[in-house]
Amino acid sequence: MKYVNKPVPKTDAMSLVTGKPVYTDDLAPSDCLIVKILRSPHANAWVEEIKTDAAKKIEGIACVLTYEDVSHKRFTLAGQTAPEISPWDRYIIDKHVRFVGDPVAIVAGETEEAVDKALKRIKVKYRVEKAVLDIHTAKDNPILVHPEDDWYMPIPAGGDNKRNLCSSNVEEVGDVDAMLEKCAYTVDQVYHTKANQQTMMETFRTYCYMDHFQRLTVVSSTQIPFHIRRIVGNALNIPSSKVRVIKPRIGGGFGAKQSSVSEVFPALVTWVTGRPSKIVFSRKESMIASSPRHEMEVHIRMGADENGIVKAIDLYTLSNTGAYGEHGPTTVGLSGHKSIALYRHTEAYRFAYDVVYTNMQAAGAYRGYGATQGIFAVESAADELAHKMGMDPVKFRELNMPMEGEALPGYPDVPINGSCTMDKCLARAKEMIGWDEKYPFRDMGNGKVRGVGIAMAMQGSSIAGIDVGGADIKLNEDGSYTLALGCSDMGTGCDTILAQMAADCLDTDMKNIVVFSVDTDISPYDSGSYASSTTYATGNAVIQACGELRKRIHAFGAQMLGVSAEDSDFDGEKVRTEDGKEVTLQQIAGKATCGVCSELQVVKEYSSPISPPPFMVGAAEVEVDKETGQIDVIDYVGVIDCGTPINPNLARVQAEGGIGQGIGMVLYEDVQYTDKGKIRNNSFMQYKIPNRMDIPRVRIEFESSYEKTGPFGAKSIGELVIDTPCPAIANAVYNATGVRVRELPITPEKVAMGILAREAGEKV
Repeated sequence: MKYVNKPVPKTDAMSLVTGKPVYTDDLAPSDCLIVKILRSPHANAWVEEIKTDAAKKIEGIACVLTYEDVSHKRFTLAGQTAPEISPWDRYIIDKHVRFVGDPVAIVAGETEEAVDKALKRIKVKYRVEKAVLDIHTAKDNPILVHPEDDWYMPIPAGGDNKRNLCSSNVEEVGDVDAMLEKCAYTVDQVYHTKANQQTMMETFRTYCYMDHFQRLTVVSSTQIPFHIRRIVGNALNIPSSKVRVIKPRIGGGFGAKQSSVSEVFPALVTWVTGRPSKIVFSRKESMIASSPRHEMEVHIRMGADENGIVKAIDLYTLSNTGAYGEHGPTTVGLSGHKSIALYRHTEAYRFAYDVVYTNMQAAGAYRGYGATQGIFAVESAADELAHKMGMDPVKFRELNMPMEGEALPGYPDVPINGSCTMDKCLARAKEMIGWDEKYPFRDMGNGKVRGVGIAMAMQGSSIAGIDVGGADIKLNEDGSYTLALGCSDMGTGCDTILAQMAADCLDTDMKNIVVFSVDTDISPYDSGSYASSTTYATGNAVIQACGELRKRIHAFGAQMLGVSAEDSDFDGEKVRTEDGKEVTLQQIAGKATCGVCSELQVVKEYSSPISPPPFMVGAAEVEVDKETGQIDVIDYVGVIDCGTPINPNLARVQAEGGIGQGIGMVLYEDVQYTDKGKIRNNSFMQYKIPNRMDIPRVRIEFESSYEKTGPFGAKSIGELVIDTPCPAIANAVYNATGVRVRELPITPEKVAMGILAREAGEKV
């Protein structure tokens, strides 16, 4: 292979680093109407009266739209395959506002100054009601977040809006309670994670215009162009055929842009006025009215026999979907399926969950998609169980970890684990971090102590039987190729790695592959860039399309030479016969395009019946100041089995970035609400994410397996890499201090108070 498994630079690298106009707002026409949103100051209220006359009279205002001006057909903003499993529980603007930040009015005008002035002139009379702000009391609360009768769930998932339930279910194999009774060692604990923000550099932004066929064109920073087409059509109650979606470069998404956060507002303005319009979310709006990670509380009971073999896991997840149900029924599943499966000997397990509505910001997708929360709980409980039996946590995992050729309990997407080097990952991570020399802790003699911690993780490679990857490869008249894709490169480099695959399949120079980003009018259908699906699903589509095109080129060239394909060879540049006759790729392309008009273009789509998991072991070394509780991550190692890394450099960057986000989640990101339901953390002054100085030395290595169902043996990597920092660092803090913090983030205050409590003889 000339390109696959090579550190090829990103195809868009020079454009990005030289500041070329490639992002949504760079491309928006100068005459766009500026769109902004008037948002609710109340967590639960009804708009009894709204006066907009004064706002409409301001010079330069094109329209002011309220709940009276929108379609009253429920829809969802979640970007997942159809039929959508998330409940249809939204209007573009509703008379009932359900969280602080919910839209009340849309204002569009010629200038930002005019729009800002108009927003202040709108007068709203609210009937304020008591809000549901506690996930523990939300279920069956007399206060209903969604009392409406037109609440609708396309696929039954245990939801009931009259009980504040977005989704609910119980999965059970074996007699869990009886098995736990037999176990020599058990733990029974509760772990809590917050609703973290994705904090991508480019906030939500969209511009829209009507084309000359009077179709609505939506240009947006999105991970899900084809789903946006459907969502906008549903929201405006117009046929999706009237909507075209184009995706420019994306300045980060991490799942935030797997929901249609910004698109429907300028879409409505343009549909009503016929004029181009754009919306650019401020950082504050992106913090209070977006789609953060689901807050989850995980109650786990875990039991092992006298030899340290895990026999039973009982896991209950209480998930907070917030005011709306985007991704609520789907994220929660990963909290159990991706964590229980880490312990291969489990004979009995129960996975139950409730996803509840509250009057808080609606949650959505975030890298890890529920697995991050569940793995934090299970891998923390595993360490607690190992300590209870006096066993080294690494040894405990060696006895229980996933192995190739064995079943994965509770993970129906792969009945038998087909490719896995978790054993090598664990051994190498142990060696890299210096576990035997450093475990459990070292007193540094200066009031500080260092500890090490370890954790395992697994994710998936697309959603089995659901996600679709699409590729369209065409030979052009000059011998170059156009590769049209339906997936969204959001900085991950998928355009690059898919071009690498295409170049090797076609035996051509990578510069000869022109990658065309997403335009729903002409790109092949693709579910989008989420669920760790791009490399695996779209990569397989690329390989199949290129393989078929190569056969067609060979056959056409052979026909030009007057021989059969079997009597000739094609090396990517020429079709040759044994007696020396040949025809070049450029000649084939010219003849096929301009002469015979033979179709040298192939479109392929791919959906996998299984979702082979990638695996990872993360190990952390932390230093804790025993007096202040200050935690510094000194070293972090990640050893990953993602099958064959298509581009090792890009895979390494993915891993480093995911680990950085995980460090933010476990140590810094502390989402807080007032007793009125208002988010306190609405800027980077209040919402702390790690900067470069907070990120330690991060060392990444790959222990490659070969996944026979993957493109060139590849599996996914994008989501997996955020899953180990939370439990690994929490375990390291415990080993250093004896303080177990079960609610993230692990702040210095929690550690310092825990040390004092432990010294006073209290159990922590």
